[in-house]
Amino acid sequence: MSIFTGSAVAIITPFNNDGTINYDAFGKLIEFQIANGTDAIVAAGTTGESPVLCDDDQIALIKFTVDTVNKRVPVIAGTGSNVTHHAIELAQRAQEVGVDGLLIVTPYYNKATQKGLIAHYTAIAESISIPIILYSVVGRTGVNIPPSTVYELSKIPNIAGIKEASGDLSQIVAIAEKCGPDFDIYSGNDDQTLPLLSIGGKGVISVLANIMPKETHEICQKFFDGDIKGSREIFLNTVDLANTLFVEVNPIPVKTAVNLMGYNAGPTIAPLYPMEDANLNKLKTAMKAHGLI
Repeated sequence: MSIFTGSAVAIITPFNNDGTINYDAFGKLIEFQIANGTDAIVAAGTTGESPVLCDDDQIALIKFTVDTVNKRVPVIAGTGSNVTHHAIELAQRAQEVGVDGLLIVTPYYNKATQKGLIAHYTAIAESISIPIILYSVVGRTGVNIPPSTVYELSKIPNIAGIKEASGDLSQIVAIAEKCGPDFDIYSGNDDQTLPLLSIGGKGVISVLANIMPKETHEICQKFFDGDIKGSREIFLNTVDLANTLFVEVNPIPVKTAVNLMGYNAGPTIAPLYPMEDANLNKLKTAMKAHGLI
C-alpha cells in the first residue's frame, strides 16, 4: 500500500498580502516540482502553514492540488488535528476530493497518552479507505510515537507508514526492526535522508525539495538504483542548505528562499514573522553557494 517512493515535497502555501491563498503562484510551484522530478506532493502540511487555514480553505487547497497534479504524481494531504473528530472530518473531506493518501500529525498541546494515540489513529483510519502516513515530530507537538506504538498501529491495514522527524536514529532503526519491510518509513528531516534510506526507508518528505526538487529526488533515486556514492555526494553537498532552512522556525526560511528564487510565495501568516537580518544573510549566502540566487 505504499503511497510513494522517493522525494515528496512538503510544499509551501503562497499567500497574497491579504492572507488569501495565491492559487496562481501555487500552480506554478506545483509545475516546478513536477518538472524537476518530485515523486509526490504533500499539500496543507505544517510547512504549508495548515494551522492558519480554516477548514474550507484547507480542503480547497488540497482539491486544487489534486486537480492541478491530475494524477501525474501522488498527492498527500495534511489533515492532522488535536481533536479526533475534527481529524476524521478533514480526512473524509480530503478523501472526497481525490487525494492518494493522508499525512496525519500527532495531536498537539492537549497531547495524548500512547493508548490515546492508538485510539486516535485507529478512529481516523477506520473512517476512510485511503492510506495514512503517521507523522511523528515530537519537537513541534510534544508527543512522540515510540516503536511499540508504531508497531501496534502498523497492524491497521490502511496505516501504511510513518514520517519520522524525531531526529532519533536509534528510534527509527527500532521501528524498522519491529515493523518490517512492508511498513514504509520516510525521513522527516532532510539531514537524515541518506541514513534512513540505508535501513530500508522509502524516501523523504522534504522541506529542501521546495527549492532543490531535482537534487532531493536524485538522492533517493540514485540510492535505489545502486549508485550509493552518487547519492551520498548529493546528500552531503546539500545538507548545509537543508540545515540553513531551519535557522528559524519552519516554514519561515524556506518560504523566504522560494521568494528569493522569484516564485512569489508571499508572506508567512502571523504569528510567523519575517526573518532576522543575520539569519536572512546566512540563507542568502547558502543559496548563492548553490547557485539558486
